[in-house]
Amino acid sequence: MKPITIKEVAARAGVSPKTVSRVINDEEHVRPPVREAVMRVVREMGYRPNSFARSLSSSKSYLLGLLVDDPASGYATDVQVGALLRSRDLGYHLVIEPLDTGKAEWLDMIDTGLHALNLGGAILTPPLCDRTDLIDLLVRHGLPFVRISPSGDDERSASVRMDDRAAARDMTRHLIGLGHRDIAFIKGDPVHGVSAFRYHGFCDAMAEAGLAIVARRVLEGDFSFRSGLRLGETILAGGDRPSAIFASNDDMALGVLVTAIRLGIMVPDTLSVAGFDDAPVARVAWPQLTTVRQPNAEMAAAAVDIVTSPGYSTEADKSQLNRSLPYEIILRSSTAAPRP
Repeated sequence: MKPITIKEVAARAGVSPKTVSRVINDEEHVRPPVREAVMRVVREMGYRPNSFARSLSSSKSYLLGLLVDDPASGYATDVQVGALLRSRDLGYHLVIEPLDTGKAEWLDMIDTGLHALNLGGAILTPPLCDRTDLIDLLVRHGLPFVRISPSGDDERSASVRMDDRAAARDMTRHLIGLGHRDIAFIKGDPVHGVSAFRYHGFCDAMAEAGLAIVARRVLEGDFSFRSGLRLGETILAGGDRPSAIFASNDDMALGVLVTAIRLGIMVPDTLSVAGFDDAPVARVAWPQLTTVRQPNAEMAAAAVDIVTSPGYSTEADKSQLNRSLPYEIILRSSTAAPRP
């Protein structure tokens, strides 16, 4: 179907195309009744302005950058979808920039890219949200940005997060409530601030129940499926096995689940497995994973709302715009009460 043009909107609203452009670009010197009439026609006709054309006709850029560390992960997929849909709703285009911080020249590459792209704003995902060198670079460019799930408060930008510590505490409480006392925990990549939050939440619930945390039951992964396979083997290969394993994300939990099946350990009859994220893999696994649903897409959409809000780039205390979204414990068939 042929897209609606600005001339067609102007004709129906009874104004000039220039007036429609001013309304869409939120410029001044448009009378409120005219602005309302134009926006009503825009909604009725389903008009979507061309972001690049808008950028050319004004000093404002309608291009946003989403900076990600691992674009292939389930987490990144959810974030990309949330940011993309919200950007589209607001008339912005989204550019996804994967950054490999393992390369020596990665910071120079993003510096060059920022000069070329003329972004109107950026969204930083973990663990990039905690890279002070990247934050310094964005500040030097004068680019407004919002961070998703940073490890600490920083007035240099607003942030969107959920309470990872409370979520991990609640999941551990669920396992304890089922009757589990010997619970193993797999940490995430230590460069991600949320890894520490989730481990502390596990420790909170164990201490609250008067249960000791056994050192050999706590291992460190890197949020990858492969590390879940490897650590699952470490935990389950011997005769001394826990009755439950709580992994810091769903990819590692799936690795544990696959290892358990390979070793002939029935889940959840003999072993309960829980994850964190509610990534798509949690729903396609068998048995399906009990997990923490964090609102990844919603957090990305909220980040888009903030970074595109009028006056955000000049806001003195950007932390005033911080948002915290709710999580949910999702109970599925990978957890059950332990057998005697």
